[in-house]
Amino acid sequence: MKRAQRVLLWAAVAVLAVIAFSALWPAALATHDPLQTEVRSALLPPSTEHLFGTDQSGRDVYSRVVYGAGRSLGIGLLATVVALTVGLLLGAFAGVAPRGVDATVMRVNDILMAFPEFLVALVVVAVLGPGTVNIAIAVTLAAVPVYIRLARVQTQTLRAAEHVEAARILGVPRATAFLRHVAPGVLGALSVLATIGIGSSILAAAGLSFLGLGPSEPTPEWGLMLAGGRNVLGQAWWISVFPGIAITLTVVSATVVGRILRARGAGRTA
Repeated sequence: MKRAQRVLLWAAVAVLAVIAFSALWPAALATHDPLQTEVRSALLPPSTEHLFGTDQSGRDVYSRVVYGAGRSLGIGLLATVVALTVGLLLGAFAGVAPRGVDATVMRVNDILMAFPEFLVALVVVAVLGPGTVNIAIAVTLAAVPVYIRLARVQTQTLRAAEHVEAARILGVPRATAFLRHVAPGVLGALSVLATIGIGSSILAAAGLSFLGLGPSEPTPEWGLMLAGGRNVLGQAWWISVFPGIAITLTVVSATVVGRILRARGAGRTA
């Protein structure tokens, strides 16, 4: 790995570590109660007392950004883990299933992949209704097709590998050979993709919240905070800018880590 890539990787990891710490222990970093309102302190610019300024209700934007990390990161992680699990199961099943079953599963999957993930998530939320849980479900369903396709390709590739064929010749049962030699490789490939997928899921959840389909006020959530400051952007830019920066840093950092890991994995395979 080149030095520039190494520096970029560690910078991205450091950002994700800070975001994760904020999500797990927000009280250790926050300076105010994120729900406390103070009308007399409304729309104050960034200062030593309010690092990111205050919103229309006088709430501390910095503390709300810190507490919002838990909800935004939680949705992204939950959606990614569930999508990875479902994609692994369905993709592996398609990879070992008879040709007719495989073709049926993949045609349905191709139809879902023809639409942008955010559009699929938007349709699901429109059917289920707004709310944090429904957003997590929508983002999960939108992300699943990518994992299914990759799991199927990896399953079919690894099944034909020499060490898997050797295990079968030695009398190892098919199920055992799959669990020992195929499943770990498929899971490893999906895990690298999931690192990038976390950022995409966070971005999709924030977009849905921005449209008013997620949690409601006064919940501290990055997408909701973006929406809350859009009408006063010229007067109080900090209300939207700082949660926007938090979203951008998280998504970019997750993508950088995922792409570097994928590049290293491709190098080892080659």
